[in-house]
Amino acid sequence: MPTKRPLRLATPDEPPALSDRAIDNLQFIRETMERAGSFTAISGSGIAATGVIAIVAYAASGNDLNSPRWITAWFAAALLALVTSIGATYRKAQRTQTPLSGALARKLALAFLPALITGVVITAVALRAGWFVALPGVWLIMYGAAVMAGGALSTPIVPVMGASFMFLGAVALGAPVILAPAWAEASREALLNALMAGGFGGLHLLFGSAISRKYGG
Repeated sequence: MPTKRPLRLATPDEPPALSDRAIDNLQFIRETMERAGSFTAISGSGIAATGVIAIVAYAASGNDLNSPRWITAWFAAALLALVTSIGATYRKAQRTQTPLSGALARKLALAFLPALITGVVITAVALRAGWFVALPGVWLIMYGAAVMAGGALSTPIVPVMGASFMFLGAVALGAPVILAPAWAEASREALLNALMAGGFGGLHLLFGSAISRKYGG
C-alpha cells in the first residue's frame, strides 16, 4: 500500500528583512530632506576668492571696452573664477558630506544655468555687433539672475547677492544712455569698468565673507 505523504501548503513569500526596510526608509527620508532643504555647500571662501580675481582683472584690463586687452582680462578672470568656485564648493561638500549628485544639487544647477547660458548667447551677439558698451550690464544682470534663481534653493543670503548684481547690471545698462550727453566716452567706459569691479569684485568679497562666516567656509 503506497505511503501517503502529507501535503505541503504553499507558504507566502518571506517578508523583507527589517534591515532592508530600514535602509529603504532612510533613503526615502534622505531624498525628501534633499528636496525640501537648502543646499549649503556653496563655498563662501570660494566666492570671496572670485572677488579677488575680479579686482585683479579690473586692474589689468584698462578702461577701453573695445580693446582686446579688456575682453581678454575679463574672459580669463571668468574662467579662473569658475574653476576656483567649483573647486572650493567641491571641497566644502566633501568636508560637510553634502552629496553633489543629490536631487537638490541638480535642481540648483538647473536653476542657475539658463540665465548664464542666455548671458553667453547675448555676449556672442554683442561681440559680433561691436556693442561692447553693453557687456558690463549684460554680464552683471544675467549673472545676478542666475544667482537669484539658484539661490532660491540655497541659503537666504545668496538670492540677496543675486539681486545686488542685477541692480548694478541695470545701472550699467542705463548709464551709457543717461550719461551720453554729459560724459565723454572714456569717462562712461571707466564708470562701467568700475561697476564691473564693484560687482564681481566687491559684492563677491562682501557676500562670500558673510557666507563663509555664517555657514562654515
